[in-house]
Amino acid sequence: MSKNQDAVGEHRDTEALLAVLDAADQMPSAIGLRARSYELLSLVPDSTVVDVGCGAGRAVAELTERGVHAVGVDPDPWMLAAARERWPAADFREAGAEDLPFADGSARGYRADKVFHLLQQPGRAVAEARRVLCPGGRIVLVGQDWDAIMIDSDDAALTRTIVRARADLLGTPRAGRQYRNLLLDGGFDDVTVEVHTSVFTDPAMLSLLTRLAEQAGASGAVDRDQADGWIDDQRRRAEADRFLVAIPFFVAAASV
Repeated sequence: MSKNQDAVGEHRDTEALLAVLDAADQMPSAIGLRARSYELLSLVPDSTVVDVGCGAGRAVAELTERGVHAVGVDPDPWMLAAARERWPAADFREAGAEDLPFADGSARGYRADKVFHLLQQPGRAVAEARRVLCPGGRIVLVGQDWDAIMIDSDDAALTRTIVRARADLLGTPRAGRQYRNLLLDGGFDDVTVEVHTSVFTDPAMLSLLTRLAEQAGASGAVDRDQADGWIDDQRRRAEADRFLVAIPFFVAAASV
C-alpha cells in the first residue's frame, strides 16, 4: 500500500471517529460532564488552560468562551486539521501528553478528557502536567472505564468477551479508576474523584458498539459470525427502541 493510500485510510478513520465523537458530545450527559470539568478547573480569567487530547476542539472553544486562553494539544494531525477548520481563531498545537510544548509553571489549568486510557505510561503524563502547572494550578481528568461498559444484550457472555477484548487493545483501559492514585503518586493535593454514569438509548450510539465488535473480531477474541450476529442484535434493539448502553465516567480533580 502506498503512502497516499495510507493517508486516505487514516483520513477516513478520523472522519468515522469524528462522527462518533460528535454524536456523543451533543448528548445532554456529555454536555453536563464537560461543564462539570470546567467548574472543577476553577477558571481564572485570562489564564492559560491546556486541553490535552483536544480532538476536534470543542472544549477549547467552550473554555475560550469562559474567558481563558485555552490551548488545544493533540498528537493526531488529522484531528488538529478538523479542529482548526471548525475553530479557526483558537490555539491548537501538535504534541502528545507526555511531552507538552509549554514552559514550566506556565499554565493555570490542565484538562484531559478521554485521553489517559490511550497511554502506555499515564504516570509520565501526570508528571508532565505537574511540570507545566503553576502553584495553585488545577488538573481535571475525565474518562470512561473501558472494562466497565454495560450493554443490554441477548448474549451476556459474548458481550463481556467483546467489551473485555476491546478494552485489552488500549494502553490503560482502566485508567479512570486509577486517576486518584495517579494524581497522588504525581504529587498533587486535594484530590477528589466523582463517577458520572451516562446512559445512552439513542440509535446514534450504535456506531460505537459496531466499532467495539469489529475491533474485538480483528483481535481474534471473537469470530466474524459472532461479531456480526452481536451487531445485528444491537441493530434490532435500536430499531425497536430497546437499545441501552451505560458508561461510567470518572472525573478526578486536584491542585498543585
